[in-house]
Amino acid sequence: MNTVRNTLAGLLAATSLAGAAHAQAPLTRAQVVADFEQARRTGDVLAPGDSGMKLNELHPERYPKAATAPAKTRDQVVAELQAAMRSGDVLAPGDSGLRLNELHPERYRVADAAAGKTREQVRAETLEAIRTGDILAGGDSGLKLNELYPQRYAAARADQATGRHDIAAAKPASAEIRIQ
Repeated sequence: MNTVRNTLAGLLAATSLAGAAHAQAPLTRAQVVADFEQARRTGDVLAPGDSGMKLNELHPERYPKAATAPAKTRDQVVAELQAAMRSGDVLAPGDSGLRLNELHPERYRVADAAAGKTREQVRAETLEAIRTGDILAGGDSGLKLNELYPQRYAAARADQATGRHDIAAAKPASAEIRIQ
C-alpha cells in the first residue's frame, strides 16, 4: 500500500511539472487518478526496489504489448529485396561482412555522381583560402590562420568586405604558390 501511495505521489508531482512546463491548464484530481490507473494497467510505473525499471519492463508477460506501427506487405518486402539484389546492396556470402556491390563493384552499376568542381575552380578556391588565411593552422589548436594571426590577414578581410577578390594582385610575385 505504501508503494502505491509513493508511486501515486510521484506521478502527481511529475504530471503537475509536465503540465506547468507545457503551459497547459492544470490537471484535475480525476484526470491524474485516471492517468495513474492507465499507467498501472499498462505497467508503466516504476517497480519497487532499486532496479529503476518499470513493471512492464521487469515482467513484460503480465502486461499488454504496445501497439506497433503497421507492417509492410509481402509485396513491398519482395520489391525491396529485388531492388537490393539488383543494386548489390545485400550481404555477400561468407564471413567478410561486405555487400556484393562492395566485393564486386564491376558487376553493379554505380549511381551517377553529381558533377564536381573543375580543377581550376578548386585551385582558385584554394588560393583564395590561402590568401585570406582560411586554412587550418598547424598544431592541435584547431584554429584557422586568420584566427591565430588576424593582423596578417587584415588586408584580405578588407578586400572581402569591399568585394575585391583579385587574387593575382593580392599575392606578391616572389611568393607564388604552386598547387599541383
